[in-house]
Amino acid sequence: MALADLARRGLFLFDPETAHGLSITALKSGLVPACAQKPDPRLRQTIAGLEFPNPLGMAAGYDKNAEVPEALLRLGFGFAEIGTVTPKPQSGNPKPRIFRLAGDEAVINRLGFNNEGHAAALERLKSCDRNALVGVNIGANKDSEDRIADYVAGISTFYDVARYFTANISSPNTPGLRDLQARESLAALLSAVLAARAEQAAQSGRRVPVFLKIAPDLAEEGLDDIAEVSLAHDLDGLIVSNTTLSRDGLSDRTHANEAGGLSGKPLFARSTAVLAKMRKRVGEALPIIGVGGVNSAETAAEKIRAGADLVQLYSCMVYAGPGLPASIVKGLSALCDRERLASIRDLRGTRTHYWAAQNL
Repeated sequence: MALADLARRGLFLFDPETAHGLSITALKSGLVPACAQKPDPRLRQTIAGLEFPNPLGMAAGYDKNAEVPEALLRLGFGFAEIGTVTPKPQSGNPKPRIFRLAGDEAVINRLGFNNEGHAAALERLKSCDRNALVGVNIGANKDSEDRIADYVAGISTFYDVARYFTANISSPNTPGLRDLQARESLAALLSAVLAARAEQAAQSGRRVPVFLKIAPDLAEEGLDDIAEVSLAHDLDGLIVSNTTLSRDGLSDRTHANEAGGLSGKPLFARSTAVLAKMRKRVGEALPIIGVGGVNSAETAAEKIRAGADLVQLYSCMVYAGPGLPASIVKGLSALCDRERLASIRDLRGTRTHYWAAQNL
């Protein structure tokens, strides 16, 4: 049995939150071997003005406090996203708040934006290599009296250290947060956030892209609203999607009734359908990062076929271990060989119509 398999089995002896902390410690210590694969130029692409060495990223939620972004990149990820980080530290919801559904390779969490706040994350990011492709996922404190101001604060605080920003308005674990996806609220949020970005860009001479992360539980009308508002603002892209409140299709009922957002393998179909529906609504130019259920090179490629430019994962690594990103990147290179692709981008949108036709 490989060392990584043994380590993963060992982590499963602990409750999920303890295991998560141990995995962060292992990455800090250098115990997890780096990916030795050479970069494949067919996987490289420029999105929102940034050059991504490959299309696979670590989603927000794993490295909430910017403790190991460069270690994650060494696993083979093309980019890593830290957070969600809020202006003030907050402890999140009561424990236990993470639950494994091993039979479905899924996770339910109701963490509630637990993090150490802007100041702690900023200090760590200041020591990162400025060429490292690390994004900052920003959110609002649970007790905030002005949530839009919290997002604006995120832009101003991290502008010098972030390669891109993600405004996360789609977590189901902060009461009322998803209300920011409604048309009027979203327009107000994007206007404020992008005005803050414009101010910082004028001062620094550097324009940092801003993405918007949306939920998979939106109805068709909600997708219409988000697409229309996004296109009316100077937004750099969408991230589709966050966790779902749905429990459809689960076979492991051990923790299925726990409150929180579901992620992992069962999220793949719904999140991919929402991705394709958004691609049809926003057109070809606006970048989209696809998230939800990516556990192999084939599922990563299918996100791209559905209309994604880049993909992210997190929960599936709980089950596949730290070798997953390198395996996916290697598999994408093999796919380029097999399908004789000059660029992985040649796959984009080849199955958008199929996925967009799926019922939500």
